[in-house]
Amino acid sequence: MATGKRIVLASRPQGAPTLDNFRVETFDLPEIKEGEVGLRVIYLSLDPYMRGRMSDAKSYAAPVPVDGTMEGETIGEVTHSRHSDFKPGDMVRGRTGWCTDAVIKGDAIRHFDTHGAPLTSALGALGMPGFTAYAGMKVIGQPQEGNTVVVAAASGPVGSMVGQLARLAGARAVGIAGGADKCAYVRDELGFDAVVDHRSGTFADDLRLACPDGIDVYFENVGGHVWDAVLPLLNPYARVPVCGLVATYNGENAAGHDRLAGTMSAILRRSLRVRGFIQSEFVGEHYADFQTKIGPLVASGKIRYREDIVDGLDNAPEAFIGMLKGRNFGKLLVRVKEL
Repeated sequence: MATGKRIVLASRPQGAPTLDNFRVETFDLPEIKEGEVGLRVIYLSLDPYMRGRMSDAKSYAAPVPVDGTMEGETIGEVTHSRHSDFKPGDMVRGRTGWCTDAVIKGDAIRHFDTHGAPLTSALGALGMPGFTAYAGMKVIGQPQEGNTVVVAAASGPVGSMVGQLARLAGARAVGIAGGADKCAYVRDELGFDAVVDHRSGTFADDLRLACPDGIDVYFENVGGHVWDAVLPLLNPYARVPVCGLVATYNGENAAGHDRLAGTMSAILRRSLRVRGFIQSEFVGEHYADFQTKIGPLVASGKIRYREDIVDGLDNAPEAFIGMLKGRNFGKLLVRVKEL
């Protein structure tokens, strides 16, 4: 019987995850049934939403059960197939979780087209993060020529796409990032009009100077003290797509700081449009357009992206913990096996 390796949730974290919350296991692969395929996993995507799946708090998706395989999207190579749409050697994308090998229903995976861009882009710029930026901007942000668009975590896979889409729409893109290297990348390589370091002791003042005409669109990825600096600068009728709140994912609340009253007051007085979203709600209507419009731009280099690739499934927990602390630089991936 063939075996694989997987990483399971050993215990639910209290606050920030630690290595003790994960466990590496060897498991027997089940027999491949009609309609299923066998995969060897090549790349695993690590994303902030996974922190929420480690908790049993009520959310938009079911939590990972204790002793269950950690949730995650992967690129894999078909090794065996009992599904008419797939054959050995096909490269596919699916939600196998943190594992080296999988048996999965054929209806749960899909072929993908990177339009000539590297394979890994299917988990980043042309995958869920890229589509998250595209859908949030198209449906909620709706940038217009001359607008000021601000995005937190601007060097990451979602934020970097948001800023570049803003520029393509004729808007002014202002990025928020952490540290000199990430700020330089956002400004010099991604072409943002301005960038502000949220680690600076003068962050709020720096952001105000970078947005002399206020903010028309703020794409929220972080929350916390970044939101505190953004809120006073939002113009009347500003749009706020709320994609993530990384600052709160570990249950931290800035020494009990309650932002609700100030936020609600601003929403009322300035007629702000604040809309939380999960990218999956827009797939049916907008995913095909995203692939058609953005795929060639990524492949040609007109839209740029950066990846941070870690080797070996065993290193996924440490890389994930580091990501939640902002240690990665670009889309975080694990190279599980060599192609």
